Amino acid sequence: MPTVIRYRWRYYDEARRRYFVTRYHCTEEQICVEHADATPVEATRQLLDLTEHWLANSTGVFLRPPSDDNSEMCGLYAMFGPSSRHREYFAVDAWPEFPERYKIPPASLAPIIRQAPDGRRVADLLRWGLIPHWAKDETIARKLINARGETVADKPSFRSAYRRRRCIVPASGFYEWQAVPGQNWKQPYYFTTTSGESMAMGGLWESWTNPNGELIRTYCIITGEANALMAPIHDRMPVILPRDTWTAWLDPATDSARIAPLLVPADTSTMTAWPVSRKISSRGDDGPDLVARIDQ
Repeated sequence: MPTVIRYRWRYYDEARRRYFVTRYHCTEEQICVEHADATPVEATRQLLDLTEHWLANSTGVFLRPPSDDNSEMCGLYAMFGPSSRHREYFAVDAWPEFPERYKIPPASLAPIIRQAPDGRRVADLLRWGLIPHWAKDETIARKLINARGETVADKPSFRSAYRRRRCIVPASGFYEWQAVPGQNWKQPYYFTTTSGESMAMGGLWESWTNPNGELIRTYCIITGEANALMAPIHDRMPVILPRDTWTAWLDPATDSARIAPLLVPADTSTMTAWPVSRKISSRGDDGPDLVARIDQ
Protein backbone atom coordinates (compact mmCIF):
# COMPACT_ATOMS: atom_id res chain seq x y z
CA MET A 1 0.00 0.00 0.00
CA PRO A 2 1.54 3.38 -0.99
CA THR A 3 2.62 5.75 1.72
CA VAL A 4 0.42 8.81 2.13
CA ILE A 5 2.27 12.04 2.88
CA ARG A 6 0.46 14.81 4.73
CA TYR A 7 1.97 18.28 4.57
CA ARG A 8 0.80 21.82 5.44
CA TRP A 9 2.08 25.09 3.91
CA ARG A 10 1.00 28.58 5.01
CA TYR A 11 1.48 31.32 2.46
CA TYR A 12 0.30 34.78 1.50
CA ASP A 13 -1.62 35.24 -1.76
CA GLU A 14 -0.85 38.79 -2.95
CA ALA A 15 -3.59 38.86 -5.57
CA ARG A 16 -6.31 37.82 -3.13
CA ARG A 17 -4.77 39.71 -0.20
CA ARG A 18 -5.08 37.00 2.41
CA TYR A 19 -3.25 34.06 3.93
CA PHE A 20 -4.08 30.46 3.07
CA VAL A 21 -3.17 27.16 4.61
CA THR A 22 -2.70 24.51 1.96
CA ARG A 23 -2.92 20.83 2.84
CA TYR A 24 -1.33 18.11 0.76
CA HIS A 25 -2.37 14.46 0.80
CA CYS A 26 0.00 12.75 -1.55
CA THR A 27 1.08 9.31 -2.61
CA GLU A 28 3.99 8.44 -4.84
CA GLU A 29 1.60 8.25 -7.77
CA GLN A 30 -0.32 11.50 -7.41
CA ILE A 31 -0.45 14.90 -5.80
CA CYS A 32 -3.78 16.15 -4.45
CA VAL A 33 -3.96 19.70 -3.14
CA GLU A 34 -6.76 21.75 -1.59
CA HIS A 35 -7.07 25.00 0.33
CA ALA A 36 -8.33 25.09 3.88
CA ASP A 37 -11.38 26.95 2.51
CA ALA A 38 -11.97 24.18 -0.07
CA THR A 39 -10.87 26.29 -3.03
CA PRO A 40 -9.15 23.81 -5.40
CA VAL A 41 -5.60 24.35 -6.60
CA GLU A 42 -3.70 22.69 -9.42
CA ALA A 43 -0.16 21.57 -8.77
CA THR A 44 2.40 19.40 -10.51
CA ARG A 45 5.51 17.54 -9.48
CA GLN A 46 7.59 20.22 -11.18
CA LEU A 47 6.11 22.99 -9.02
CA LEU A 48 5.73 21.16 -5.73
CA ASP A 49 8.44 19.66 -3.59
CA LEU A 50 6.81 18.29 -0.45
CA THR A 51 9.66 19.12 1.87
CA GLU A 52 11.21 22.46 1.08
CA HIS A 53 10.42 24.14 -2.17
CA TRP A 54 8.16 26.58 -3.98
CA LEU A 55 4.90 26.10 -5.83
CA ALA A 56 2.39 28.06 -7.87
CA ASN A 57 -0.99 28.50 -6.24
CA SER A 58 -4.40 28.88 -7.82
CA THR A 59 -3.89 32.53 -8.75
CA GLY A 60 -0.48 31.78 -10.26
CA VAL A 61 1.48 33.67 -7.65
CA PHE A 62 4.94 32.19 -7.35
CA LEU A 63 6.41 31.64 -3.93
CA ARG A 64 10.17 32.13 -4.00
CA PRO A 65 12.27 29.42 -2.40
CA PRO A 66 14.04 30.07 0.90
CA SER A 67 17.80 30.52 0.79
CA ASP A 68 19.97 28.35 2.96
CA ASP A 69 21.49 31.47 4.52
CA ASN A 70 18.36 33.62 4.60
CA SER A 71 19.50 35.90 1.78
CA GLU A 72 15.91 35.94 0.47
CA MET A 73 16.84 38.30 -2.32
CA CYS A 74 16.86 38.32 -6.10
CA GLY A 75 14.28 35.66 -6.86
CA LEU A 76 13.27 37.06 -10.26
CA TYR A 77 15.14 38.96 -12.94
CA ALA A 78 14.96 39.88 -16.63
CA MET A 79 17.28 39.50 -19.60
CA PHE A 80 16.33 40.93 -22.98
CA GLY A 81 17.79 42.75 -25.96
CA PRO A 82 19.68 41.70 -29.12
CA SER A 83 22.15 38.83 -28.77
CA SER A 84 24.70 40.83 -30.78
CA ARG A 85 24.61 43.58 -28.15
CA HIS A 86 25.16 41.12 -25.30
CA ARG A 87 27.98 39.39 -27.19
CA GLU A 88 29.77 42.66 -27.76
CA TYR A 89 29.17 44.12 -24.31
CA PHE A 90 30.41 41.05 -22.44
CA ALA A 91 33.23 40.39 -24.95
CA VAL A 92 32.36 36.79 -25.77
CA ASP A 93 32.74 35.05 -29.15
CA ALA A 94 29.20 33.67 -29.19
CA TRP A 95 25.92 34.10 -27.34
CA PRO A 96 23.70 31.08 -26.61
CA GLU A 97 20.27 30.87 -28.19
CA PHE A 98 18.05 32.49 -25.61
CA PRO A 99 14.72 34.27 -26.14
CA GLU A 100 14.02 37.60 -24.52
CA ARG A 101 12.86 36.95 -20.98
CA TYR A 102 11.21 39.57 -18.81
CA LYS A 103 10.75 37.14 -15.94
CA ILE A 104 13.40 34.53 -15.15
CA PRO A 105 12.48 32.46 -12.07
CA PRO A 106 14.60 29.88 -10.24
CA ALA A 107 15.17 26.55 -12.03
CA SER A 108 15.29 28.37 -15.41
CA LEU A 109 18.08 27.96 -17.94
CA ALA A 110 19.70 31.35 -18.47
CA PRO A 111 22.98 32.74 -19.82
CA ILE A 112 25.97 33.05 -17.54
CA ILE A 113 29.53 34.09 -18.38
CA ARG A 114 32.56 32.20 -17.12
CA GLN A 115 36.19 31.69 -18.00
CA ALA A 116 37.02 28.63 -20.08
CA PRO A 117 40.12 26.52 -19.28
CA ASP A 118 41.95 28.16 -22.20
CA GLY A 119 41.32 31.60 -20.70
CA ARG A 120 38.56 32.67 -23.09
CA ARG A 121 35.43 34.34 -21.78
CA VAL A 122 32.41 32.20 -22.76
CA ALA A 123 28.64 32.44 -22.37
CA ASP A 124 26.62 29.29 -21.68
CA LEU A 125 23.12 28.36 -20.56
CA LEU A 126 23.11 27.03 -16.99
CA ARG A 127 20.27 26.27 -14.59
CA TRP A 128 19.52 28.73 -11.80
CA GLY A 129 19.86 27.03 -8.41
CA LEU A 130 23.31 25.78 -7.37
CA ILE A 131 23.96 22.07 -6.91
CA PRO A 132 27.29 21.60 -5.10
CA HIS A 133 29.48 18.83 -6.53
CA TRP A 134 29.06 16.82 -3.31
CA ALA A 135 25.25 16.96 -3.25
CA LYS A 136 23.39 13.64 -2.99
CA ASP A 137 20.54 14.86 -5.18
CA GLU A 138 19.44 17.99 -6.98
CA THR A 139 16.70 19.09 -4.58
CA ILE A 140 19.21 21.29 -2.76
CA ALA A 141 19.22 23.61 -5.79
CA ARG A 142 15.88 25.12 -4.79
CA LYS A 143 17.46 26.52 -1.64
CA LEU A 144 20.65 27.75 -3.27
CA ILE A 145 19.50 30.43 -5.70
CA ASN A 146 21.40 33.08 -3.73
CA ALA A 147 24.65 33.13 -1.77
CA ARG A 148 25.23 35.68 0.96
CA GLY A 149 28.37 37.68 0.18
CA GLU A 150 29.35 37.99 3.83
CA THR A 151 29.61 34.19 4.26
CA VAL A 152 30.14 32.87 0.73
CA ALA A 153 33.84 32.19 1.34
CA ASP A 154 33.10 29.91 4.30
CA LYS A 155 29.76 28.20 3.63
CA PRO A 156 30.26 24.57 2.53
CA SER A 157 27.67 25.00 -0.23
CA PHE A 158 29.59 27.85 -1.86
CA ARG A 159 33.22 28.06 -0.75
CA SER A 160 34.68 25.78 -3.42
CA ALA A 161 32.87 27.57 -6.24
CA TYR A 162 33.77 30.94 -4.74
CA ARG A 163 37.46 30.07 -4.98
CA ARG A 164 37.49 28.56 -8.47
CA ARG A 165 34.16 28.89 -10.29
CA ARG A 166 32.98 32.48 -10.22
CA CYS A 167 30.75 33.72 -13.00
CA ILE A 168 28.82 36.74 -14.22
CA VAL A 169 25.03 36.55 -14.42
CA PRO A 170 23.92 39.04 -17.08
CA ALA A 171 20.63 40.82 -16.41
CA SER A 172 18.69 43.70 -17.89
CA GLY A 173 17.29 44.24 -14.42
CA PHE A 174 15.74 42.52 -11.41
CA TYR A 175 12.61 42.79 -9.27
CA GLU A 176 11.94 43.34 -5.61
CA TRP A 177 8.77 43.94 -3.59
CA GLN A 178 8.04 46.70 -1.06
CA ALA A 179 5.48 46.49 1.72
CA VAL A 180 2.65 49.01 1.29
CA PRO A 181 1.68 50.83 4.54
CA GLY A 182 -1.77 49.87 5.68
CA GLN A 183 -2.07 47.13 3.06
CA ASN A 184 -1.42 43.40 3.14
CA TRP A 185 0.15 43.28 -0.31
CA LYS A 186 3.50 44.38 -1.71
CA GLN A 187 4.34 46.65 -4.61
CA PRO A 188 6.88 45.22 -7.10
CA TYR A 189 9.72 47.42 -8.38
CA TYR A 190 12.03 46.93 -11.33
CA PHE A 191 15.71 47.83 -10.84
CA THR A 192 17.97 48.48 -13.80
CA THR A 193 20.96 50.60 -14.89
CA THR A 194 20.76 54.30 -15.68
CA SER A 195 22.88 53.69 -18.80
CA GLY A 196 20.56 51.08 -20.26
CA GLU A 197 23.42 48.57 -20.38
CA SER A 198 23.17 45.12 -18.85
CA MET A 199 24.00 44.42 -15.24
CA ALA A 200 26.80 42.00 -14.43
CA MET A 201 25.61 40.24 -11.28
CA GLY A 202 28.24 38.28 -9.38
CA GLY A 203 27.57 34.55 -9.38
CA LEU A 204 29.00 31.08 -8.82
CA TRP A 205 28.67 27.98 -10.97
CA GLU A 206 29.03 24.26 -10.36
CA SER A 207 29.00 20.94 -12.22
CA TRP A 208 27.13 17.99 -10.75
CA THR A 209 26.56 14.50 -12.12
CA ASN A 210 23.21 12.88 -11.35
CA PRO A 211 22.74 9.14 -10.68
CA ASN A 212 22.05 8.57 -14.39
CA GLY A 213 25.42 10.00 -15.33
CA GLU A 214 24.01 13.26 -16.70
CA LEU A 215 26.18 16.33 -16.15
CA ILE A 216 24.17 19.30 -14.84
CA ARG A 217 25.68 22.77 -14.62
CA THR A 218 24.05 25.27 -12.30
CA TYR A 219 24.59 28.74 -10.88
CA CYS A 220 23.55 31.08 -8.08
CA ILE A 221 23.58 34.86 -7.57
CA ILE A 222 25.59 36.49 -4.78
CA THR A 223 23.79 39.10 -2.68
CA GLY A 224 25.11 41.83 -0.41
CA GLU A 225 23.97 44.86 1.54
CA ALA A 226 21.55 47.24 -0.16
CA ASN A 227 22.63 50.59 -1.55
CA ALA A 228 20.69 53.80 -0.91
CA LEU A 229 18.32 53.17 -3.83
CA MET A 230 17.41 49.66 -2.68
CA ALA A 231 17.40 50.23 1.09
CA PRO A 232 13.82 51.62 1.35
CA ILE A 233 12.54 48.49 -0.38
CA HIS A 234 14.84 45.67 0.79
CA ASP A 235 17.95 45.39 2.93
CA ARG A 236 19.80 43.25 0.36
CA MET A 237 20.53 43.31 -3.35
CA PRO A 238 22.57 41.37 -5.92
CA VAL A 239 26.28 42.09 -6.08
CA ILE A 240 26.77 44.06 -9.31
CA LEU A 241 30.28 44.04 -10.71
CA PRO A 242 31.81 47.12 -12.40
CA ARG A 243 33.13 46.39 -15.87
CA ASP A 244 36.77 46.89 -14.92
CA THR A 245 36.54 44.04 -12.38
CA TRP A 246 35.19 41.34 -14.68
CA THR A 247 38.53 39.84 -15.70
CA ALA A 248 39.75 39.45 -12.14
CA TRP A 249 36.38 38.10 -10.99
CA LEU A 250 36.22 35.41 -13.65
CA ASP A 251 39.85 34.31 -13.37
CA PRO A 252 40.08 31.31 -10.98
CA ALA A 253 43.69 32.25 -10.29
CA THR A 254 42.67 35.55 -8.68
CA ASP A 255 43.37 35.47 -4.95
CA SER A 256 40.35 35.65 -2.65
CA ALA A 257 41.82 38.73 -0.99
CA ARG A 258 41.30 40.60 -4.27
CA ILE A 259 37.78 39.27 -4.71
CA ALA A 260 36.29 40.09 -1.31
CA PRO A 261 36.40 43.90 -1.82
CA LEU A 262 34.14 43.49 -4.86
CA LEU A 263 31.25 42.24 -2.72
CA VAL A 264 29.95 45.72 -1.95
CA PRO A 265 26.75 47.63 -2.76
CA ALA A 266 26.54 48.98 -6.30
CA ASP A 267 27.07 52.69 -6.87
CA THR A 268 23.62 54.21 -6.44
CA SER A 269 24.23 56.70 -9.26
CA THR A 270 24.47 53.85 -11.77
CA MET A 271 21.00 52.47 -10.98
CA THR A 272 17.37 53.46 -11.23
CA ALA A 273 14.06 51.83 -10.27
CA TRP A 274 10.34 52.25 -10.77
CA PRO A 275 7.10 50.51 -9.76
CA VAL A 276 5.70 47.88 -12.11
CA SER A 277 2.47 45.94 -12.42
CA ARG A 278 1.68 43.27 -9.85
CA LYS A 279 1.13 40.82 -12.68
CA ILE A 280 4.89 40.19 -12.52
CA SER A 281 3.83 37.73 -9.80
CA SER A 282 1.42 35.89 -12.10
CA ARG A 283 2.33 32.63 -13.75
CA GLY A 284 2.68 32.69 -17.51
CA ASP A 285 3.01 36.43 -18.18
CA ASP A 286 6.31 37.31 -19.86
CA GLY A 287 6.63 40.42 -22.00
CA PRO A 288 7.81 44.04 -22.14
CA ASP A 289 4.78 45.24 -20.18
CA LEU A 290 6.25 43.58 -17.06
CA VAL A 291 9.01 46.18 -16.88
CA ALA A 292 6.80 49.15 -17.83
CA ARG A 293 6.52 51.91 -15.24
CA ILE A 294 3.10 52.30 -13.64
CA ASP A 295 1.52 55.28 -11.91
CA GLN A 296 0.97 54.99 -8.19
